[in-house]
Amino acid sequence: MGRRFLQSIKRIVPSASAEEKKQIVEEISASASPGFDFFLMVVLSCSIATLGLITDSAAVIIGAMLLAPLMSPIIAIGLASITGKARLAEIALSALLRGALLAILLAILMTYINRYLPFVVLQELPSEVLVRTHPSPIDLVIAMAGGLAAAYAMTRSNLSAALPGVAIATALMPPLCTVGIGIALGRWDVAGGASLLFITNAITIAFAAAFVFFLRGFSPRVSRRGWRLPRSLVISALLTLALLIPLTYYSIQFFEEASQNREINDVVKSQIAQLNGAELVELSVTHTLGQMDMVITLRSSTPLSYPQVVQLQKNIVASLKQPVSLKVNQVLAEQLDPLIPPTPTPTLRSTNTPTPTVTITPSRIPSPTITPTLTATPAFVQAGSILLPQLKLYQSPGGPVIGTIRPGEIMNLMNEEEQADGVIWAKVTDNKGAMGWIPEIYLQLITLTPSMTANATVTH
Repeated sequence: MGRRFLQSIKRIVPSASAEEKKQIVEEISASASPGFDFFLMVVLSCSIATLGLITDSAAVIIGAMLLAPLMSPIIAIGLASITGKARLAEIALSALLRGALLAILLAILMTYINRYLPFVVLQELPSEVLVRTHPSPIDLVIAMAGGLAAAYAMTRSNLSAALPGVAIATALMPPLCTVGIGIALGRWDVAGGASLLFITNAITIAFAAAFVFFLRGFSPRVSRRGWRLPRSLVISALLTLALLIPLTYYSIQFFEEASQNREINDVVKSQIAQLNGAELVELSVTHTLGQMDMVITLRSSTPLSYPQVVQLQKNIVASLKQPVSLKVNQVLAEQLDPLIPPTPTPTLRSTNTPTPTVTITPSRIPSPTITPTLTATPAFVQAGSILLPQLKLYQSPGGPVIGTIRPGEIMNLMNEEEQADGVIWAKVTDNKGAMGWIPEIYLQLITLTPSMTANATVTH
C-alpha cells in the first residue's frame, strides 16, 4: 500500500535529469560550506534578531530571518542522507552546529550588555520571546511544509523566488537567539523551550528535504521491485515522529496554564467589581512552592480600607480553592465629566465691624502718669516673591480654586493648618476679604514692630 502510494507520488513529481542533479548538488554543497560568508551572515542575522526580540519588534525579526543562512546546511543534511555523501553530511552538520553555537553566544553577549548598560529595560520578557518558548505540533507542521517548499524550490530554478518566504516561515535564527536571551537572564525554561523549537525545525526540515530529494530521483538505491525508501529517510521520519511527544507535552502544559490564568483573571475581575468604584488595571501572578503570589493594581475613586483588602483575599482564595498571597497597589483617581460642571461653592468673606470707643471725661483735670504698654498686632504673611508664578487660593486643601494671589501680596494668617498629600496648607484671608487655603511653603511671615500706646492713669 505504501509502495504504491510512493510510486503514484513519483509519477506526479518530475524527476531531475542527471545534469540538474549535478548542478543542484554543487550549489547546495557550496552554500552549506562554513566559510567566511556563512559566519558573517550568522553574526549579522543574529544581531538583528536579538535586538528585534529585546525590543519586541516583529518587523526587525523578519529581517533577520531573511539573512539567516542556516537553512542551507539543513537542506544539505537532507540531501546527504539520500545520496549517501558522508563528506557532505559532515560539512553541513559542522556548519549547522558551529553557526548555532555562534548565534547563541552572540545573543548571550548582547543580552548581558543590555542588562548592565540598559538601552532597553526588560521589566518583563517581550511577547516575541515568550511566543518561541512554547512549541507545539503546529510548529512541526509549519516546519514540514517549509522544508518541503525549500527543498523543492532549490531543485527548481524557476521557484527560487519562494525561498525568502520559506525562510520567514521556518524561523531558524530567532529560536537560537531566544536560547541565548534565556541563558543570559537565567531563565532556563525560556532557553529549554526555544531549544526544543529549533531542534524541531531542524529535524523536520531535514526530513522534508530528504523526502523531496527522494521523490526527485536523487536516491541511487534501486531494487528489483522498484524504488524503496532509504534507511536514512526512515530514520529521519522516526525522529520527526518522536518529536511529537515533547511537543504534545508542551502544548498540553501551555493550554492548562492559559486556562488557569484565564480563570484567575475572571475571578479577580469579578471580586474587584464588587468594590465600590474599583477597576482592575494590572494583574501579576507567580507560582511558588504550593502557593500563588498575586499582585493586583487597581484604580478607585475612594481609598480601600484594610478590612476590604482582607475580605478580597478571602474571596479570591475561596473561589480559586488554593492559597493566595495578595498585595494590592491602589491608584486613586477622580472622574471628571466635561458635560457636568462642578457645583459652585460659596466663598466666605470676612466683615469688619467697628468697635465703639467709650471716652470718659473727668470732672477736673488730673495729672496723668504715662505708662507705655505693648499692643498685640495680627499675624501677616506675604505670598512668595515676584519670581514665582501666579499662586492660587483654594477653597480647601487641594480643593477647587476660588481666587488668585499676586506675588508679594500681603495676607492675614488665620492660624489654622492642615496636611494633605504631604503638603502643609495654611488658612489665609487676602486683601479682598476672601478666605481660603494656600501651601505654607509659598508664604513668608512678616514681623511687625510693636507700637507704644500711652495709657493714662488718672490721679485725683
